[in-house]
Amino acid sequence: MRVPCDGPGAPGAAVTPGKADGTATRTATGAWSATPHLGFGLGLRGPHIPYIRAHRPPVDFFEIISENYLEPRTDRRRVLDEIAERYPIVLHGVSLSIGSTDPLDLGYLRRLKRLADAVDTPWVSDHVCWTGVLGVHTHDLLPLPFTEESLRHVVRRARTVQEALERPLVLENPSSYVEFRASTLTEWEFLGRLAEEADCGLLLDVNNVHVSAVNHGYDPEEYLKALPHDRVAHMHLAGHTDHGTHLIDTHDAEVPDPVWGLYRLAVELTGGAATVIERDDSLPPFPVLQAELDKARVLAAVCAAGVGGDRRD
Repeated sequence: MRVPCDGPGAPGAAVTPGKADGTATRTATGAWSATPHLGFGLGLRGPHIPYIRAHRPPVDFFEIISENYLEPRTDRRRVLDEIAERYPIVLHGVSLSIGSTDPLDLGYLRRLKRLADAVDTPWVSDHVCWTGVLGVHTHDLLPLPFTEESLRHVVRRARTVQEALERPLVLENPSSYVEFRASTLTEWEFLGRLAEEADCGLLLDVNNVHVSAVNHGYDPEEYLKALPHDRVAHMHLAGHTDHGTHLIDTHDAEVPDPVWGLYRLAVELTGGAATVIERDDSLPPFPVLQAELDKARVLAAVCAAGVGGDRRD
């Protein structure tokens, strides 16, 4: 996946949709506590700011790319501060590099914590990947070998990050296009153990499950069923590009039917979680994305009502 950067947006009053019923927490003993269902949100993108100001759309929350807002006292941050007065904000990063062998960037973590505190985000998310080594940043989300050694390494670092941020860390399954011969665990085994052993949450990117399943030839439903469902705090839906022999996670198209099917199963398994439609390229008008988000809302409600049967058995 290419790392997205949105435009600077325009200052202005934001809106008052549904607020969160609570915040994600950890218990006094440090154990993971299930996060609240924030509802249905969209990625905040600069070109949509004027529409948000003018129409006050009924979106439950916005997800931001953390790195776009780390600098205080900028126009971009002033826009964010105004929106955060009205909407819950969730931070989604692309630079944590939780799997790298480089030391964790403590300066980055301090800036990330200041941003998280400023908007009072319920959790901070990033990806199970590495983005650079020896101080060189690739600006891409690179896959990990799924081994016991790699798992121990990421667990240690995830615990350190969570302590530094003083709020829950939620880690996403990225899309992948190659696998390591050295891997001894499946991706879903790795993620499940990571969440339990690091005592963190999962961001289940349903599109990435589909993309990687097609690319590597595994069963996406087996993947979803094997995850620790009580650890899923957040879900992503997006589109991709089909190159015939493989899929690329491009975030430049509407959510396709196979991803909707997997989302239904994910809702059934998890009981529902905060859901975001991701779109970074070929941005349509805001109402188009809002209509897609409403589709997710309706589908989740149908699943919650038990309409159409239960696919878990």
